[in-house]
Amino acid sequence: MPESFDPSPDAEEKAAVASYLARWLDDWLRIPGTNFKIGLDPLLALFPGLGSALASGGGLLILVEAVRCGVSLSVLLRMGGNLLLNALFDFLPAGGPVVSAFFKSNRRNLRLLQAWQAGRSGEVRRDTCLRFLLLALILSALVSLLLGLWLGCAWMMSRLFQAWTS
Repeated sequence: MPESFDPSPDAEEKAAVASYLARWLDDWLRIPGTNFKIGLDPLLALFPGLGSALASGGGLLILVEAVRCGVSLSVLLRMGGNLLLNALFDFLPAGGPVVSAFFKSNRRNLRLLQAWQAGRSGEVRRDTCLRFLLLALILSALVSLLLGLWLGCAWMMSRLFQAWTS
């Protein structure tokens, strides 16, 4: 049974960090002549492997802030799903960053965090260990996915180089 507590300014500070990250990753730059914004996430995704890892790392920081705020397991699962789906877009050659620019997984995760805080800011969840385990699972899945992407690109580049030089 959750205990009640007075929400601390620390929770607001954590949400501010997540808001700052989401803005930079998804809404950093407005495209001239439109109201559409892109962030560093789709721009970094243009560089397979390292760029994708950096963008996913920023998204993981939002997930870590959600864990620190005490978000429920169901919300963490949705946030992790958004992050994994965004990482899967990197497998789409050239189209992945475009899809990522429209999907805006970090902004979605920020909205989930803010909605949870608005409805549950007076509760402390005791399943912290389970949340950290879930976060570790999501992190390992993302690392595996990005490593596989990087290795696949390296293999393709080596094959293309061999075909080109022979």
